[in-house]
Amino acid sequence: MSEQPSPETPPIPQIQLPDPAWEHYTLYQRVRQMLFALPSFFTSALTISGVLATDLFTFNASLGATIEAQVADALNALRSTWDPDQRYTLYHFVRQPQTFPDVILHTTAPDQPSIILGIELKGWYVLAREKEPSFRYRVTPAVCAPWDLLAIYPWVLSQAVSGSPRLFQPFVTPARYAAEYRNWWWQYHREGKSERDIVFSQVHHFYPVKSDQIADKPTSDSGGNFGRLARIGIMDAYINAVFQEKLLGISLDAWQDFLSKQASS
Repeated sequence: MSEQPSPETPPIPQIQLPDPAWEHYTLYQRVRQMLFALPSFFTSALTISGVLATDLFTFNASLGATIEAQVADALNALRSTWDPDQRYTLYHFVRQPQTFPDVILHTTAPDQPSIILGIELKGWYVLAREKEPSFRYRVTPAVCAPWDLLAIYPWVLSQAVSGSPRLFQPFVTPARYAAEYRNWWWQYHREGKSERDIVFSQVHHFYPVKSDQIADKPTSDSGGNFGRLARIGIMDAYINAVFQEKLLGISLDAWQDFLSKQASS
């Protein structure tokens, strides 16, 4: 994350984990561990074939949304891992892609908290033209509960240009920390002379509804970079490690370079 801030700059935000005294802390730990283990168990009925390698980039958004939904299904299928004592049998993971977070551990049963925790879940097609995740993360820190997580899953097709999706180890971090760091970086650490002010969302409750305006917005962002977590340093080491992973015996870095050059030619 490059150089340290100057003395007048507010301290770099630090990761804050949930209080171990929280009644669902053990569940939180198990779900977090399951997010890392999930690539080994992930299967998908989706199979892609007959698509030109140079056209794969255009499928990024639609395939990514499908994979995000299937990750939520996979978490439910692995219930015995995160709920071995069957304490949470009334709950299941539900995807709600039009608000924050994308996935919630939810129940409709009366006399129970409707939501216990949430996961902002993003898919990243590693072989896309841009050698980094392209999504924007603009949610204001105040709506992120201490136990909510941001999980980004890199994926490729199993045969590089065809096959079923294959997941790699995710980037997982507290959702609130990611939002706080994004704002700190934008205001105090990024290069350039453009305005650094942010108009903060006035929504301060956890698990907002679709109509809530929960995004923080910069007063000036001609390049559309606000919220690009891949460009603020927080993911640098992780992204470098992902590209060293192998697919069919060839590094993802080499695959991405090859496909990008073919698409540009």
